[in-house]
Amino acid sequence: MIIIITPEQDIAEETEILNSLFENGLEILHLRKPHKNYEEHIAYLKKIHTKYHHRIMVHYFHELTNDYDLKGIHFQELKRIDALENGSRYFLKLHNMRGKMMSSSFHEPEVLANCDIEFDYHLLSPVFSSISKVGYEGRGFDVTHINKTIIGMGGVNAETIPQVLALGYKGIGVLGGIWNTENPVESFKNIKSQFDLLIR
Repeated sequence: MIIIITPEQDIAEETEILNSLFENGLEILHLRKPHKNYEEHIAYLKKIHTKYHHRIMVHYFHELTNDYDLKGIHFQELKRIDALENGSRYFLKLHNMRGKMMSSSFHEPEVLANCDIEFDYHLLSPVFSSISKVGYEGRGFDVTHINKTIIGMGGVNAETIPQVLALGYKGIGVLGGIWNTENPVESFKNIKSQFDLLIR
């Protein structure tokens, strides 16, 4: 499983690049735009071909799933604690969750292992020092003992994939390894080729 997270700040031709990434086999995109409001999220989604919407997980404005055929919703750590661990009323405003996926972010393996909420997959970071965040030092989490679907994030690129998989992760989450490169599409193709080779 390869997940790409959108950059916080828009970059030139971003949605055009995303359409190319989907065309080249991207299966899951995490739409993470903390500075965009609801209307700006809609405008962003409209720039992505509708045939790819079912591959998008949204971090903010989960109610977008009511009107768009999205893959599902993602809970960042604080949102998970506030919304999910305080009861199921959160889902009353979400009318189209049948068949949708749910994921969440974690920063400590023990918290992830002890979480009672059944997510389809879990993002754990930072495995290695972040490419996109200065001072976000990798901690080399080994998750071979945790029987959950865990995606490793932080410092992931084509070169670090073998180490990520050796630590027990079922997939990789990539941000800087795509968006901080000169050619995001070629970088993705390289990462996908390496990943596919290693999980055969």
